[in-house]
Amino acid sequence: MARESHERGRGRDRDENPEFADRLVAINRVSKTVKGGKRFGFAALVVVGDQKGRVGFGKGKAKEVPEAIRKATEQAKRNLIRVPLREGRTLHHDVRGRWGAGKVVMRTAPTGTGIIAGGPMRAVFEMLGVQDVVAKSMGSQNPYNMIRATLDGLKNESSPRMVAQRRGKKVSDILPKRDEAPAQQSQVAEEAGA
Repeated sequence: MARESHERGRGRDRDENPEFADRLVAINRVSKTVKGGKRFGFAALVVVGDQKGRVGFGKGKAKEVPEAIRKATEQAKRNLIRVPLREGRTLHHDVRGRWGAGKVVMRTAPTGTGIIAGGPMRAVFEMLGVQDVVAKSMGSQNPYNMIRATLDGLKNESSPRMVAQRRGKKVSDILPKRDEAPAQQSQVAEEAGA
C-alpha cells in the first residue's frame, strides 16, 4: 500500500513540471577520432522557463540527440533564476550583461513593441515571459556566451520593491510621483521657450 502511494507521488511530480516550457537553442555534432574511425556524439543547449519570471539554461552531451536534449533540460531546471518583471511584460530598467567575449544590452520597451532580439537571446526572453524588450548583442555570436551574458544582465535586474527593501524605505519614496513629473516637464519647457 505504501509503495503504491509512493509511486503515485513520484508520477505527480512529473505531471507538475509542464509549468516549464523549453526551447532548444543549439545542437552540435562532435566527433572523437579513435582507432577504428570516428565516434559521433551530440551536445545540446536548452533554455527552460515558466514564462512568469523564472528562466534557466542547461547543456547536455550524449551519443543520441534526444538523450542530450533530456540531459540539458534537466540541468536547466536545476539552474533556474528569478527575474522581476514590470507589469509581467517587460524589464524594470535597462541593463547590460557580459560573459567572456559575449556582451549584451537589454532595454525596457513600451507595450506592443514585442521581442526585438536575435537568436539565443530571443529564446531566453520567450521562456522568461517577457513580451516587450529591445536587446542587442555586441560581442561573441557563440550561443553559449550570448545566453550566459543575457542571464548575467538579468541577474542584475531589480524591482522598485527590492530597492526599497534594501534601503529600508517605502516603494512610494523611491518612485517619482506621477503628478509632479508632468508639472516639472512643463516648467522646464516654459523656461527653455523663454
